[in-house]
Amino acid sequence: MSGEFGLEIGDWVLGKSRNGELIRGYIEKIDILQGAVKVFVIESDNEKTIGKRIGMLHNWVEKLPVSTKVNDGQTLDLIDLALLTRDEQWFIDLSEKLNAHETASKVMTKKNNLYPIRRNRIRNSNSGR
Repeated sequence: MSGEFGLEIGDWVLGKSRNGELIRGYIEKIDILQGAVKVFVIESDNEKTIGKRIGMLHNWVEKLPVSTKVNDGQTLDLIDLALLTRDEQWFIDLSEKLNAHETASKVMTKKNNLYPIRRNRIRNSNSGR
């Protein structure tokens, strides 16, 4: 369900500040009357902006799509969290998921090494021998 302007608190956004800085962050506040959002900046081409909250007009930001893929680094972070919360079943599930992904990656690497892509050795029919 989308809130005002198609944005909600917590949405990840990409945008450009009034100073021209490219930013990526998440929405902390929406001001409907002024048509503005407050964004906590996670990444920016201006390092001084990272970690700050900046106000932006709602039409200066674009909502980023929600990613459903989890990479190995994120899985490792979740494993750490499972250990901290002492959730054994979650730890086992995440470890199995990580091991399955690592096994699949090794199989693909081995397959690519066994059957390398080669250039086409058939000569052009118009070229001389």
